[in-house]
Amino acid sequence: MLWVKAFHIIFMVTWFSGLFYLPRLFVYHAETKDEISHARFKIMERKLYFGIMTPGAILTLFFGFWLLKYNLAYYMHQPWMHAKLLLVAFLAIYHLYLGKLLFDFRYDKNTHSHVFYRWLNEVPTLALVGIVVLVIVKP
Repeated sequence: MLWVKAFHIIFMVTWFSGLFYLPRLFVYHAETKDEISHARFKIMERKLYFGIMTPGAILTLFFGFWLLKYNLAYYMHQPWMHAKLLLVAFLAIYHLYLGKLLFDFRYDKNTHSHVFYRWLNEVPTLALVGIVVLVIVKP
């Protein structure tokens, strides 16, 4: 079980690195004016989303559900686990929304300013704080 937990944490860190960095790339992409920079950001965003974030998300969920399986009856009766799973579901939706925004940039259909992306960049921080407090403190 400790190996499963270790891989869950490793891939969670991988996933979160992308959840933190992709909106930051969107900030800079929304501010750029020249075509070379637009093209560079499109490549960086695509590689981050499909090469790092999405595999990280899938493997985080895989190992997380594997951990749940070890003592499913216990975890499903713990309110903190319900809250954690709700936050994880929210993050999965957030991840997909970032993918939608990525395609907006890809096809030059972005309608948001850099300020929007600066605020959007804070969302995973709140979820991470909530998840860590729930898992460690188990209120």
